[in-house]
Amino acid sequence: MAKPEVRTRVAPSPTGDPHVGTAYQALFNHAFAKGRGGSFVLRIEDTDRARSTPEHERAILDALSWLGLAWDEGPDVGGPHAPYRQSERSATYTEHAQRLVAEGHAYWSFLTREQLAAWREEQREKGFQGFRDAEGRAMSPGEAERRAAGGEPHVVRLKVPDEGECVMQDLLRGEIKKEWAQIDDQILMKSDGFPTYHLANVVDDHLMEISHVVRGEEWISSLPKHLLLYDAFDWDRPVFCHLPLLRNTDKSKLSKRKNPTSIDYYRRAGFLPQALVNFLALLGWSMPDGEEKFTLHQMKEALRLEDVSLGGPVFDVEKLRWLNGRYIREDHGPAALRRELETWALGPERIEKILALAQPRLMTLADWGYLTAFFFTDEVRFDPEELKIKGMEPAEVAEILQLVTWRLEQQRAFTSEALEMLFRDAAERLDVKLRDLTRPIYVALTGSSASTPLYQSMEILGPDLCRVRLRRAIDALGGISNKKQKTLDKRFTELFGPRD
Repeated sequence: MAKPEVRTRVAPSPTGDPHVGTAYQALFNHAFAKGRGGSFVLRIEDTDRARSTPEHERAILDALSWLGLAWDEGPDVGGPHAPYRQSERSATYTEHAQRLVAEGHAYWSFLTREQLAAWREEQREKGFQGFRDAEGRAMSPGEAERRAAGGEPHVVRLKVPDEGECVMQDLLRGEIKKEWAQIDDQILMKSDGFPTYHLANVVDDHLMEISHVVRGEEWISSLPKHLLLYDAFDWDRPVFCHLPLLRNTDKSKLSKRKNPTSIDYYRRAGFLPQALVNFLALLGWSMPDGEEKFTLHQMKEALRLEDVSLGGPVFDVEKLRWLNGRYIREDHGPAALRRELETWALGPERIEKILALAQPRLMTLADWGYLTAFFFTDEVRFDPEELKIKGMEPAEVAEILQLVTWRLEQQRAFTSEALEMLFRDAAERLDVKLRDLTRPIYVALTGSSASTPLYQSMEILGPDLCRVRLRRAIDALGGISNKKQKTLDKRFTELFGPRD
C-alpha cells in the first residue's frame, strides 16, 4: 500500500508587512514536503476583515517568491482544493459550524460583553480557569434558533469537556497534557458570521488534506481545541510539529522594536535571498555535516523535522551579515555581482528617480556620492544632537518619532504626495511646526539635516527602511521603556485612532 502524500502548508494573515517568522515557517514546510516528493500549499487566512488587505497579500506572495519558496497550490496558482483564501470559503465554515451545533459539540451563545465579563469574574472566583457559558449550553435548540432568527447577536462556541485532560502529541516534544478545565469554550463563529482561526484552520487543513501541520510553538496552547474539533468531526489528526519561536539577542520574542522583522527590509537592505533562507534554516536546524552554508536544495534532501532544535533560536543580524558576505564573496564573480547590484538598487528606473532629486543640488559630478549615499546603505550615521527639536528634551523627541513611526506603519500608499499629507496632518495633531517635525526625520533617514526632498526620498527608500531608521533614531535618543510605550499607545489612539 502506497504511503499517503506528504502535504504541508503555510497560512499567513495579510494584515501587515511580510514577516521573517512567516518565511521561517514557510521554509520548513516547503523543504520538508518537497524533500519527500510532496506538495506545499499556501493559504491566505484573511478572516480578520478589518486589517486584511490585498496589498498585504501581494506583499507576502512577492516576498516568499523572492526567497524561492514556491508553492504548488495557492490563491494565485489555484489547485484542487480552491479557493485558497478563507474569506472565499465562508459557506464551508458555516456548514461545519452548524454540524457541530446539531451534533452537540458546539452551542450558540448570546452573552453581551457586559454579561461575558461578569460570567468570567464569577467563574474565576469559583476557581474555574476555563470559561463556560452555562446559559448557552443549557439553552434548547428551539430557543436558540428563535433568538437568532430575531436578530439577536450571537456566536458559536465549542463545547469543551469540564473534566479530564487532553493528551497531545508533538513531533518535537512528545506527549503534552493539559486539563480541559483550563480551556475556554472557544468561539468558532463570530457575531459577524466569520469563523475564528480555530475553526477555519482545522476545517481547511482537513479538506486540503494537510498531513503535517508545522507551525510556531505559540499555537501549542490552542492545540487541545483543534484536537477536539478533529475528534468531533471524526477526522484523522495530522502530525503536529511546533517550531520554536524566533528570539531577539536578549532571548525575548522577536519584535520589530529590537530587530527588523519585515522580509522587505532585508531585501531593500541588500541581503541575498539565498543567504536569508540559509540563515532562517540555521535558526532551527543544522546540516548533518555541520556546514553552515548550504542551499535550499541541500536542505530539502537532508531535513528531518525530528532534528529541529528546541533551543530558543536567536535572530542574530550580525550572523546573517556574515553569512550574506560569504554568499557575495564565494558565489559571485564580478559580472554576477554587478547583476545583483543592478537588481537590488542600481537599476535604471530607480537611478533615474534618484537623479531627478539629486540633480538640482549637484555642483560637480563628485557631489553625487555624499548626496545620494543614504539611498544605497542599510544604516546611516548621524549625530544624535542633530535629532533635537527646539524646546524639547531628547525623550520628548523620541516620543514624537515613535508616534510618527506608528503612523507610517498605518500608511498603505507610500507615495510622496500621501506622505506629505501624512506629515502635515501629524504636525497639526502633534502641535509641532512642520519644519521642526521634519528636521529629525531628515537626519534619521539621510544622516544629514539637508538632503534631497524628504517625501520623494522616503518613497524611493520604501516603508521598511524608513521605519527601521526611525527606530534607530529613537534608540539614539535613549529609547522608550515598555511602560512609556503603553502611555504613548493611548496618546496615539487619541490623536490618530487605533493602531491596528
